[in-house]
Amino acid sequence: MASSFLCLSLLFISLSTADGFMSSNVFRCDFNATDPKDIQFIYSMYYNMMEYLRFDSSVGKFVGFTQLGVYNADRLNKDAGQIAARRAEKETFCQHNIGGWYKAVLSKSAKPYVRLHSSTPPSGNHPAMLVCSVYDFYPKYIKVSWLRDGEKVSADVTSTEEMADGDWYYQIHSHLEYTPRSGEKISCKVEHASLEKPLITDWDPSSSMPESERNKLAIGASGLILGLILSLAGFIYYRRKARGRILVPTN
Repeated sequence: MASSFLCLSLLFISLSTADGFMSSNVFRCDFNATDPKDIQFIYSMYYNMMEYLRFDSSVGKFVGFTQLGVYNADRLNKDAGQIAARRAEKETFCQHNIGGWYKAVLSKSAKPYVRLHSSTPPSGNHPAMLVCSVYDFYPKYIKVSWLRDGEKVSADVTSTEEMADGDWYYQIHSHLEYTPRSGEKISCKVEHASLEKPLITDWDPSSSMPESERNKLAIGASGLILGLILSLAGFIYYRRKARGRILVPTN
């Protein structure tokens, strides 16, 4: 699987069996855009469900994963015709059809919903931690990253795997432990097949107040406003009564 934010694949599989042993060949195109430079052609050979040999267009040659695979990779890499044929399949097999595949998947995608909130860090390395929770997206493959003043953050970042909700949608959670700095801007960046451009959500420090504290603040503010209204009503009532009062001179 490609390490991009979106991995769309078209697979062709051929199987053969003999005396209980199974051999299979898989042709796969992995891509995150219709741009040819983003397309990866992979040809894999399996024996009893174990991949022992692979040709990857990004590597440009065969690579073996077992003793048998290493032997065949060395043999095939010396065959100029075999290497040229596999390299050409990126264009003839993938690029020729990729526009149709990409549109078909995009029409069936669901945009993610992002929630950014603070949490207590599990260790004492940093005093603060942010959590970027991404919900209700499809297809599964997604990329979540962090930006600090526009620069990508890689240290002190952990993420869960994409987790299925059981209703065809997925969710993922990324954590950033950090030490706050005055005036900084921290953002969560989400890249997905359903998005024409990355979805960037900025962190609002004011939202870090616990809900109980926000409720207390809201109740206090409501009480203050109510008190001001009652005071104003009393003042108006007093003024009206004062206007209607007749003053009697005294000796």
